Amino acid sequence: MSNRPELSVVALCYRAEDLAREFVAQIVRELEEAKIDYELVLVANYWPGSNDRTPEIVKTIAAANPRCRVVAKAKEGMMGWDMRSGLDEATGEHICVIDGDGQMPSSDIVKVYRLLQLGHYDLVKTFRAQRFDGPYRRVISAVYNWFFRLLFRPKAKFRDVNSKPKVMTRVAFDRMRLESSDWFTDAEIMIEALRINLKIGEVSTTFFKNERRASFVSPSAILEFLRNLLYYRFKRRPSDHG
Repeated sequence: MSNRPELSVVALCYRAEDLAREFVAQIVRELEEAKIDYELVLVANYWPGSNDRTPEIVKTIAAANPRCRVVAKAKEGMMGWDMRSGLDEATGEHICVIDGDGQMPSSDIVKVYRLLQLGHYDLVKTFRAQRFDGPYRRVISAVYNWFFRLLFRPKAKFRDVNSKPKVMTRVAFDRMRLESSDWFTDAEIMIEALRINLKIGEVSTTFFKNERRASFVSPSAILEFLRNLLYYRFKRRPSDHG
């Protein structure tokens, strides 16, 4: 019998600070109400010399809950590096990744996980049917998703590459070869899912405006997305994945 938890939830808490307390409490309450055997991996990587209080806050949270573990390392990359550092620590039979800033409802975790189980999917994710993060971000996202589907057609039929939570089976995750350390890791997961022919499901969600801080996604990150899409489509060969 496996000693793995049923579900590992990797929460990306970069600079979430006090918001992490509320968000983690919501996740714990919802997972326990759903009677899911879980572990929480709280990723609070930080830039050396910053005044980010998140590492100390999530360590306090984890000290009070034996199901919580913390990854708090000096950063060597952007969001993708954080995500991979958390995914690598996850031990569950299924793995979920979600942003910890509250823009994506924590209740989506159980919803997406149950769809994965009922539909016998390898990977299930959300798509942002309603967005309250402003017209600029909505337009950029629409163009990016259109470009992704164009480059990876006919297999890429999902609607929203970057939306979370994403939940996948342990078997699916172990077959992926994730390398990105920038903002491209969400798309890289979906490209890998296409490469290894995973059965993919999607469910709608609402994406809220972050009232506490501006987006970390800069114009340079958008150019980085497009450059990575072209590289993965035309330069990176299947053999590059190992």
